[in-house]
Amino acid sequence: MNPLASTDLASQARPSSDTPPLSFRRLRLAAGAALPGSLGGRGVGASAEAVASPVLAPALGPQEALLDAWLSDGTLQSQQHGSVHYVTNGHWLHGCAVLDDRDGGVHAATQRAYADVFAVLAAQPCTHLLRLWNYLADINLEADGSERYRQFNAGRQQAFLDVQRSAFEGSPAACALGTHGGPLRVYFLAGRMPPVAIENPRQVSAYRYPDTYGPRAPTFSRAALADVGHGRQALFISGTASIVGHQSMHLGDVRRQTEESLTNLAAVRDAATARAGRPIAASEMVYTVYVRHATDLPVIREVFERAVGPGSPAARDAIYLNADICRAELLVEIEAHGFIEPAARSAT
Repeated sequence: MNPLASTDLASQARPSSDTPPLSFRRLRLAAGAALPGSLGGRGVGASAEAVASPVLAPALGPQEALLDAWLSDGTLQSQQHGSVHYVTNGHWLHGCAVLDDRDGGVHAATQRAYADVFAVLAAQPCTHLLRLWNYLADINLEADGSERYRQFNAGRQQAFLDVQRSAFEGSPAACALGTHGGPLRVYFLAGRMPPVAIENPRQVSAYRYPDTYGPRAPTFSRAALADVGHGRQALFISGTASIVGHQSMHLGDVRRQTEESLTNLAAVRDAATARAGRPIAASEMVYTVYVRHATDLPVIREVFERAVGPGSPAARDAIYLNADICRAELLVEIEAHGFIEPAARSAT
């Protein structure tokens, strides 16, 4: 059976009643501090394991870091396989593949990193990818005759095809950002049940982009809806930018690009609401905002906070990272995730 089951199968699959729920916390930590009970997560700021993208906001001390931590009860096991370090309790799994792409190039490094990820999943009960976060240096740089992002896409798609996972319909939610140096990092979150892929009606699915964007299309869905225990669902929205159809919009205008990105986020939330049967408010989600030019932060932040509510948890807890977007003309990208409570609980 295809490891990424169809949405019909996914809608029937539910975690069992004894599945420990998956939860999330965005934490401010002293450099080097560990969080007991954490499956792991993406770090930014003052940490040797952090993504090499400067934190523009909130303000951090010189020895502080932010950790997007995924948590669950149960006995945690920490293991290494190839380039991947991962932690699992048998129900949920979080890991990170780290590879230096300077030796052999981005295509080869990406294909190897994903091969290691898939080998980990094949050996665990947590076989289904819920979300991926990809970071590589100089994403828009031309190297060896093509843009590094296009090389990344080719390596990623080939790795999916190599193990007969869908690189098209049903592919996981994901993002790919350019860092200020450092290795290729592929963070991933997996579970026992397949998520439901969600697309944006305003956009061409990324895996159906024409070849003007490269010989291999990006391998991701616009969002994924996953059962995460105790009747809760998680909505994972992929990195979202100012794209309508498949074309970049509002070139050179960071305000309008931010507004268009937020319109796309709203469209994805609406599509997820139609599938889940319950809404999730923009103000209740957790956001990471990627800013190409640090000088654009005030405009992007003002537009974003107006959209989610200036006093909302979303505005208070959002983080802004200085990072390059997958297309050179795009100035901002926004990703989000949040939890949809069971119907009885959401009605109270």
